[in-house]
Amino acid sequence: MITGRAEHTATLLLDGKVLVAGGVADNREEEALASAELYDPDTGKWTATGSMNRPRAQHTATLLADGRVLVAGGACDGRYTTGCPPDDDPTGAMAAAEIYDPGTGKWTASGDMTTQRFYHTATLLDDGKVLVAGTEHAPDSVLASSELFDPAKGKWTATGDMTTGRTRQMATLLPDGRVLIAGGVGPTHDALTSAELYDPRTGNWTATGSMAAPRTQDPLIVLTDGRVLKAGSDGAADPAACELYDPSTGTWSTTGSMAAARGPLTSTLLADGRVLVATGFGVPVASAELDDPATGTWSDAGNFGESTFEHTATLLRNGKVLVTGGLVENGVASSAELYDPASGT
Repeated sequence: MITGRAEHTATLLLDGKVLVAGGVADNREEEALASAELYDPDTGKWTATGSMNRPRAQHTATLLADGRVLVAGGACDGRYTTGCPPDDDPTGAMAAAEIYDPGTGKWTASGDMTTQRFYHTATLLDDGKVLVAGTEHAPDSVLASSELFDPAKGKWTATGDMTTGRTRQMATLLPDGRVLIAGGVGPTHDALTSAELYDPRTGNWTATGSMAAPRTQDPLIVLTDGRVLKAGSDGAADPAACELYDPSTGTWSTTGSMAAARGPLTSTLLADGRVLVATGFGVPVASAELDDPATGTWSDAGNFGESTFEHTATLLRNGKVLVTGGLVENGVASSAELYDPASGT
């Protein structure tokens, strides 16, 4: 990449390019970034695009139905030493949101959320709205609140509160249009096993089955059969263990464990239905594994060039996976790598 970064976002655009935005530039000086850049899979090259209005890390980025990208919240002042304008929350959490237009390469403010958020989740709903939930908040509190962004109106509105306050949780859209949120860190600052469902038709949250182990961060992957895979976690007693959620029964069950303990990590659903899990904090090598959901077994997927965490992984239109940046031993990585499922390298 043009700039080394971690805790950034990577979004696949409708034209097949990847937008990388924000993050931290160095894990010692902790400089938050406003810059953004584009990766073109056809050329294998990066080019700079317009910078965000606000530097931020630990934010969310959501591809909207019209091809624009919504960036919401994140952290800056209070947590990072340079490049951060004043804000209301001493944790550094922001309410500011902005939208990137691929047609112009520019960002425009999209109005503030109803509260400052970082380590939250953002999920695109079937109706085109974006559900944002949870956050760590000052003074020393974790919130249950959630809100909706309506791209057609450009406005944020509050929706129902979760059944418990969460931050660093996991979220995904289920095939039936509901949103599953699981784990995270709760109001007592302990990792959670509980999970809940948001119904866009009612705006309400209801509890669902709990996981066997507390888990934080990292993706939930909806498999081709509709079940949801959670692989590893730095919040679990066994970070190699994995679980599956069945929306039809509302229950979790254990599945095959990875060879290595991982978390935080990236999980990517491949075109053939397998799941690629890459690196993760505490893994001594830059290793990756593949899960076959049909058998619940994991196999070696080779090593990446650098051992990183807080990186991103994006499935490209050509079926390859782009891994970018992340924290490394002496700072942040500017590296980008491709995994090709066809060759296994």
